[in-house]
Formats: sequence, structure tokens, C-alpha cells
Amino acid sequence: MQDFLPRMRAEWFGNIRGDILAGLVVALALIPEAIAFSIIAGVDPKVGLYASFSIAVLIAFVGGRPGMISAATAATAVLMVTLVRDHGLQYLLAATVLAGLLQIAAGFLKLGYVMRFVSKSVMTGFVNALAILIFMAQLPELTNVSWLTYAMVAGGLAIIYLFPRITKAIPSPLVCIVVLTALSMFLGMDLRTVGDMGALPDTLPIFLIPQIPLNLETLMIILPYSAAVAVVGLLESLMTAQIVDELTDTKSNRNQECIGQGIANTATGFIGGMAGCAMIGQSIINVKSGGRGRLSTFSAGVILLFMILVLGDLVSQIPMAALVAIMIMVSIGTFSWSSVKTLVTHPRSSSIVMLATVITVVYTHNLATGVLVGVLLSAVFFAWKISQIFRISSSLSADGRERTYTVEGQVFFASAEDFTDAFDFKEALEKVTIDVTHAHIWDISSVQALDMVILKFRREGAEVNLVGMNEASETIVDRLAIHDKPGALERLMGH
Repeated sequence: MQDFLPRMRAEWFGNIRGDILAGLVVALALIPEAIAFSIIAGVDPKVGLYASFSIAVLIAFVGGRPGMISAATAATAVLMVTLVRDHGLQYLLAATVLAGLLQIAAGFLKLGYVMRFVSKSVMTGFVNALAILIFMAQLPELTNVSWLTYAMVAGGLAIIYLFPRITKAIPSPLVCIVVLTALSMFLGMDLRTVGDMGALPDTLPIFLIPQIPLNLETLMIILPYSAAVAVVGLLESLMTAQIVDELTDTKSNRNQECIGQGIANTATGFIGGMAGCAMIGQSIINVKSGGRGRLSTFSAGVILLFMILVLGDLVSQIPMAALVAIMIMVSIGTFSWSSVKTLVTHPRSSSIVMLATVITVVYTHNLATGVLVGVLLSAVFFAWKISQIFRISSSLSADGRERTYTVEGQVFFASAEDFTDAFDFKEALEKVTIDVTHAHIWDISSVQALDMVILKFRREGAEVNLVGMNEASETIVDRLAIHDKPGALERLMGH
């Protein structure tokens, strides 16, 4: 408790001005995205807007990463399309509640630590793919439009990049929105606006229990969707947390983030909102606009609700060109440009993992699939590299009756075959010593290979001594090996 209060004070009130201004910028950018994600899921725009408000406010209190923005996202929206089409909105709300409960369980089971298995190459590929997807998402706003739209986007980008040279006291994305909106309204420009994307709600969200039958059949309908949303949401949230950690040089609590995301989604389902997760684009906007603490996330949610309920008529006049300019800035800032230059200098396997992650995410538009492909490739390449540093040497005694095999490196599924092939079972020997002082036996494949070697030498009449096992290797060999069990040799010879 002695450390808790000062930490909470710093996370909430250590950067009041910067957090509130950043929250304002994020709230403005959240509105069209929340509407767009609602349309993707096939529900009314208010479902996404209420979700963005609820998730942002709640995650500010219960999340494990200060300054990270969570709201309704495309990653979770696309998973709900079929459910909404086949069963309706009420089932989506129930699935949101269940997804949240699954995420809470994941947090208590400390599954947040699985992020340690995501390599730097996968992270870089994830970031680059997301930058490409963010840019591609802006293309519909840049096709079949008048030259005026291009001029406004170019003007917005100029403000975003040049205004900080004058002053950094006010976030340049906020200046971009204010200036372009004022120009559009004053000159009466015929531009696509936020209001063109859908009607903004004019009432507060209310508590409601999803109107669905509470039986096993309903559970079987929503469980697959809830599980997918829970996994994808946590994956994107934990990846985003890691990126924000690097941007701000601070640490996040991954397991608390899992619990926080679950609480936010569970509560959101009861006020008519759809499931969401952390948003890397909005989180980067927040950080680059000066947001660092929990107050920035809280402000984003509260200001979002205030704007759609009180300033809805004004907000609906914001030209989409201003928000497109901001998202292009996010795309450019998110992409790891140095990764392009290091493609030829980094190990080939790392470059392949990064490119495979990018290609998979961009092709499938599914961040979870891309990360899974990257992690699997990383594991395969790692196993191959480790198997290459394995070797066995041998020496024969002066009388020619005993041979000592010295094993060095890691004995596991990828090197088990090389381990077996290194022994000469037809050599006439009285005694064989297998020295594993400089080796480690890892899994059942390596134990089975060791069993096979020992039993084959015994079949040829040689006495076998296994020496030098470390404590971990001895534990797995004692538990799984069969070469010292009665009848082992007879079973081998019979086979």
C-alpha cells in the first residue's frame, strides 16, 4: 500500500495537461472508427460508440498499461459478423460478456507471460503489417473523391508535421482537426464528414441483460465466437502493450492487462456495447500527443461520450480528410523503416519470420493468424539452429575393447535422429561409455533415442555406462526411460 498510492497518483495526475489534450485527440479519432467497426459487425453505430466509451473508461482503472487506448476494434468486430447475421445483436452482447469472463480467467491463470515467446522479428512484422493495414483502411476515403479531399489531407499532414516546429504545447493532430473543420465549415466545402458515416446516439447507455435463452444450446452458439474474441483481443492488447512499453520506456503488468480487458468487455456487454481490445493506432496517437497516464485513456472515453451526446452536431461536421491525415501519420510513424534496411544484414531466418508475419497479416487481415505463423516459424528456425550445434565424438581404448562417446549440445526432437546415427552398433566392443557431461536431454524424443542406443548396444553384447547427466536430464530420464526396466531388451529384439 505504501508504494501503491504514490504510483496511482503518478499514473493519474503526473501529466494532467498532456493526458487531457491527448485524450481529446484520441476521442475525435475514435468516433469514425467506432462507427466503421459497428458497420463491419453489422450493428447500429451506437453499439461501437458505447463500447469505445465504456472500454476506455474502465480500462483506465483496471488495466495494466497506463496510457494505452482500448476501445471497439476491427480485430474483434470481424469475428462477430457471422454471429450477428445468424442470431442477432443480443447474442453478440452475450458473447461479449463471455469473452470478457474468459479474458479474466486468462489473467488469473497468468497467461500474459506467453508474450515472452513472441520474438522481436514477429513484433516487427506485426507492427509493419499493422501500419500497412492502417494505411489501406484510409484508401476508401481517398478513391473516387474530388481534388479538394487530397488538398485537405495534404494540408492536414503539413499541419501535423510542421506545427510542432512552432510549439509542442498543443498536439498537432488536434490543431489539424480544428483547422480543417473550421475551413470546411467556413468555406462550405463539399467533403465527406463524420456525420456521413452514421447517426450519432443522443442518449446515455443503459444497463441491460442480453435477452437470450440461458441454456446449453446458447452457450454452444456463443462460445466459439467468445473464445476467438478473447484470444485475438488479448493477443492484440498484449502486443500493443509491449509496443507502448518500448515507446515510453516503461513496464506494463501483462496479467493485470488481461484481467482489465476482461472486466471492460464483460461490463460493456451489459450496456449494449460490442467487444473490443487495445488499439495500437490510437495508442500511438495518444503517446505522440503527449498522453502517458491513465487519465489520458479515461479522458478519451469521457470526452468521446460528451462529444457525441452534447456536441454531436459539431462533431458530425469534422471532415474525414482530417482524420485520414492523422491515420496516415500513425501509419508512417508505426512502420519500422529500419527493418527494411536491415533485411540484408539480419540473419536470414529473422528476415523470413518478419516478412511472413507481414504477408500473412496483410493477406488475411487477421493479426492473430499472422502472429501465430511468425511464432511457429521462429520456433522452427530456433529448433533448427540449436540442432546444428550438436555433435558427438568418440575415442577407443588402447586395448580396443571399450569406446567412449562424448555428447555435446542439446538432445531434443530435432537432434534425436543425429544422436542415434552417431553410434556404430556393429563394432565388436565389450564396453561402451556414453558421456553426456556437456549435453542436456530435453524431451521424450531424446529419451527414446537414448533408450534405443543403449538397448541396441546391449543386444550386441556390450556393457553400457551412461555418465555425466545433469540433474534436469537425470530427472526426465528416470521418469521416462525404459532401458533399465525388465523386458526392455527382449521387446527390442522381438520387434
